[in-house]
Amino acid sequence: MTATMEVLPRPTPEERHDTLIEIPVDERLTELAGLIEEWVEHRPQWEFTLHEGHEFGRPNNVEARLVFAEGEHSSSIIFRLMQVEAIQDLVEELVIRFEEENGITKAARLVPNGLHVELFHILTFT
Repeated sequence: MTATMEVLPRPTPEERHDTLIEIPVDERLTELAGLIEEWVEHRPQWEFTLHEGHEFGRPNNVEARLVFAEGEHSSSIIFRLMQVEAIQDLVEELVIRFEEENGITKAARLVPNGLHVELFHILTFT
C-alpha cells in the first residue's frame, strides 16, 4: 500500500456520517478514481462519491458510486474499485471495464445523457 483515500463512511448504527475515513489503497485505485472524477467534474448531471466498503479495517475497501440525474430520469451504479480492470475516456463517454476474463468483461458506459451497462461485453483486440 502506498496511498490512502479519504472516503465517506459506510452508514452504520455508529452514525459516523460526518467524518471522512482514511483507507490505505493500492496506487492503482487512486489513479482509477482520479480518471472517473476528472470525467464527472465537468458534467453537472453526474455525481461521483467514494464510500467505505463492507470489509471494515481492510485495505482497498472502497466502493464507488456514480449517479446520473437529470429531470425525472436517474440511474446509478455502485461497484468496488478493486473490480475495475480498465477505464477508457472517449471524451463524450467514459467506459469502465470490470473483471475481464478470457476476453469477456462487464462494462459500464457513461454518456452525457445516462448510463449503459453490458454484463457480457466481448473485447476485440486489433
